[in-house]
Amino acid sequence: VALMRMSRAITQIDGVFEAAMMMGTPANIEIMTDAGLLDDVGRTATGGDLVIGIRAADKISANAALDAASTQLEKPHIAKRGDKGWRPKTLRTATKLAPNSNLALISVAGDFAVSEARKAIRRGLNVMIFSDNVSLSDEVELKREAKELDRLIMGPDCGTAIINGVPLAFANVVPRGSIGIVGASGTGMQEVASLIGQYGGGISHAVGVGGRDLRTEVGGISTLMAIDALDSDPNTDKIVVISKPPSSVVGSKVLQRIGRSSKTCVICFVGGGKSAMPVNATQVFTLKDTARTVMDVSDGDAEPVLPTGVYNGGKLIKGLFSGGTLCAEAQVLLQQAKLAVYSNIPVANSLSRVEGGKGHVLLDLGDDQYTKGKPHPMIDPSVRNELMLSALKDRSLGAILLDVVIGFGAHRDPAGFLVD
Repeated sequence: VALMRMSRAITQIDGVFEAAMMMGTPANIEIMTDAGLLDDVGRTATGGDLVIGIRAADKISANAALDAASTQLEKPHIAKRGDKGWRPKTLRTATKLAPNSNLALISVAGDFAVSEARKAIRRGLNVMIFSDNVSLSDEVELKREAKELDRLIMGPDCGTAIINGVPLAFANVVPRGSIGIVGASGTGMQEVASLIGQYGGGISHAVGVGGRDLRTEVGGISTLMAIDALDSDPNTDKIVVISKPPSSVVGSKVLQRIGRSSKTCVICFVGGGKSAMPVNATQVFTLKDTARTVMDVSDGDAEPVLPTGVYNGGKLIKGLFSGGTLCAEAQVLLQQAKLAVYSNIPVANSLSRVEGGKGHVLLDLGDDQYTKGKPHPMIDPSVRNELMLSALKDRSLGAILLDVVIGFGAHRDPAGFLVD
């Protein structure tokens, strides 16, 4: 993430078209080659090398960018926290210095995340894997080993968690309370946890599991372990499960496990259809309804109604989202308004579609296809600049939908950036 931010700073230099600073893994070499940032020498780099690729108008601009990169690398900015810092360079050193720790947060390039996570679980640690671009087969293998060791894997691509009141990654500060959340959706958990706080409730734990945990291949391993943990936690009275629609097999497993719980549960499979619920569970279909149901409150909101001028007369809607579940929920709301929707992460009744063509299109710009070699749009909102500018110029559009997500680890002022 630090290297990505440095790269973004370099691209602000006059005459610099594109820049990237990456470890020389095969995947990164491919990304930089496709971006036209490497010559033959650059393509000989290996995993232990740091590669700086610059595409500029002339040598003067390129050299200025190289000087800026060198300066940033020699003097990295480190946030001061009022102490002398605790910066072990390896997991082994960290566990020696803090032998009572029981959780590791992994945030390295996807090529290295699995090996670091495996070291952690074998040292008795639960693991939160912030890293994305980890293969599905690696995730399956890692979670099966972790289950045998009775260790919880949150992730890969787990952007949010709150453990014992401590917000991790993109999470927010919310009140402590008795509601536990299990989520295959980071922004979904952020939204629901914040709404619960606004309604006067609080969170015991919010356990992220990664967006693919409820696929058939993974089998919901982390979700089921998280439900077990919250079910046995005396400080948790109610359990919320948030996800995009799971596979039917895994969804059945989750509902069966919920049915064995003595606690009240709320299930939100955003974009999914109605399912038969156990007697202790209620199904809802939006994030707001999730918070209202678990808190047993009602603010009298009617069904969403869109202004007809937004989409009549040939006008279309374009959504550029940094939160995948917010994109999925928007699809649900537009469908309730009887609109046909296309998306790169289609929910039920939406159609799969990438850029181009007619129709209402909602895009999740945090999806892997947009973040390879780039920071997540919640970290760097400029990732969606080109798409935003293109949408503003598109006369066929009547509305542009955007989300602004705040939290630890996210951009300091995403709303201000958007206004600029």
